[in-house]
Amino acid sequence: MVIAFIPVRGGSKSIPLKNIKLFCGKPLVYWNIVALQLSDYVDKIIVATDSSKIKDVVSGFNFDKVELYDRKPENAVDNASTESVMLEYIEATNLLDSDVFMLVQATSPLTETKHFSEAIDFYQSGKYDSLLSCVKNKRFFWNPDGTSINYDYKNRPRRQDFFGMFMENGAFYINTVKNIKRYKNRLSGQIGIYEMPEYTATEIDEPDDWIILEDLMKQHILRKQKKDYSEVKLVISDVDGVLTDAGMYYSEYGDELKKFNTRDGMAFQLFKENGIKTGIITSENTILVERRAKKLNVDFLIQGKKGIGKLDAAKQICEKAGIPLSKTAFIGDDINDIELMENVGFCFCPSDAVDDVKKVYEMCVLSSKGGDGVVREMSKIILG
Repeated sequence: MVIAFIPVRGGSKSIPLKNIKLFCGKPLVYWNIVALQLSDYVDKIIVATDSSKIKDVVSGFNFDKVELYDRKPENAVDNASTESVMLEYIEATNLLDSDVFMLVQATSPLTETKHFSEAIDFYQSGKYDSLLSCVKNKRFFWNPDGTSINYDYKNRPRRQDFFGMFMENGAFYINTVKNIKRYKNRLSGQIGIYEMPEYTATEIDEPDDWIILEDLMKQHILRKQKKDYSEVKLVISDVDGVLTDAGMYYSEYGDELKKFNTRDGMAFQLFKENGIKTGIITSENTILVERRAKKLNVDFLIQGKKGIGKLDAAKQICEKAGIPLSKTAFIGDDINDIELMENVGFCFCPSDAVDDVKKVYEMCVLSSKGGDGVVREMSKIILG
């Protein structure tokens, strides 16, 4: 049996409750769990925690390989070693000495299913007693006394000719239960190295690491994932900056005017013809938006209700439509749209949306600007 063991504490001084803090739109610990869940090589995933909040979040994932383990308080303090909770769990369960035990670090969220599977397969070839993940580092290192460690400074090699050094990236360690009990260490005996991509080198420890890794996750992993737009059953749009160019027009008589794009009207018609419900949510409350919504024949319109955010408004629409947020697409352009974007299954924004919106997990940034037929462009993606 192959057991993946993920120790996650509730306490963290640098980033409070970091293991369930949203990372690219999902709790940090989610990324390793889902990658392990999808691996045919992993039989069981143990999440060892001292936090009821973490337990609630992990339980909500509903992954059938996952089991929760209540780690002892003394093994969840700042100065407790990871080995202490590993040994605690092993001693508390009836694992076989031959079982493969893989320690997985939630602070390395860029580890993918293929990395876990390849490493386990490599380990099970029997060449090594234990194994760890590393990245190849081609930096030049020096001692405090001014002597070079890994190269001759008199004959500085070119990067392409320099092998470099292997550096632990902290993603995972593999051993047998027997070895861990005997040596009380995650590694022992003849140690093998599984090389991972250079972009996995950083572990999340400080707030700056979080920013760096979110960008790397989007660049190297999320962009490879394709969305199944056939799942969309409800489309909700913002108004200002999406259906309009965000401009405010006033007549000489003080009338407020907005410019809408007729091509977006075709998008709403096509959604309806394909059985997709439509809605509009806007913070303002105007007669002209009501008239535009009526002309577009949208199914739901929520305007300017005080004390209710766009996420709550969308939940009301979803409840009435009998459609979950996971099958809902939303398009917005400003920071008051972000909460809703992070909770729907599909999110879009115009090319001129604010930068914070463009950084939302799995955001589809369209080429059109707000008011230039951006919903029509979105419809082409959803409907194919």
